[in-house]
Amino acid sequence: MIFSTAYLPSIGYMAEIIRDNTIVVDVCETYKKQTCRNHCTIYGPNGKQTLSIPVLRADGKRTLTRDIRISCHQSWQKNHWRSIETAYNNSPYFLYYQDTFAPFYKNKYTYLIDFNAELLLRVLKLLKIERPLVFSDDFIRDDFLHHREMLVSKKTIFDNPFYLQPFSSKSGFIPNLSIIDCLFNLGPETSGYLHGLGSFFFNSNAK
Repeated sequence: MIFSTAYLPSIGYMAEIIRDNTIVVDVCETYKKQTCRNHCTIYGPNGKQTLSIPVLRADGKRTLTRDIRISCHQSWQKNHWRSIETAYNNSPYFLYYQDTFAPFYKNKYTYLIDFNAELLLRVLKLLKIERPLVFSDDFIRDDFLHHREMLVSKKTIFDNPFYLQPFSSKSGFIPNLSIIDCLFNLGPETSGYLHGLGSFFFNSNAK
């Protein structure tokens, strides 16, 4: 299966990733705004919270994903890390993993695909999952194009099973958040959790 790039991908996205022997990321697709290509969702004190990387599209609507640059005019890294700390400081494994993720919010990156790819490889390493990551040389139109787009849609729901989240006693369980929600709450059990998910079911009409 072919994947679109994603920022700290969702649980549903990662469940698909571990089913493939090779991860092929289509970086020659036309970049679409308002997707998880540059957004991720976490569970903050007030519920679901979206973190968005500011990007620059050199060719406007025709810009390819590989050419999307990260804007350096905002303190997004500092703000994202502060939000992640606030959301997960009391989770069981935040202290265990924080030094793994903190450098990504200090080091500077030019291209979105490089930032996303390094984060994805780091997550796979934590999960003890070895997968080669390949960037496409051209746009790939495959049989799962709609499926691929749904994996990075902010409207997609993936009903993964309950696990304890820091604020779930207050606001209930929120499914299909960023994979870091799983890691910070389940720790080393995350890999087994993903492998046990089975077939997914999506609802693209979710609000």
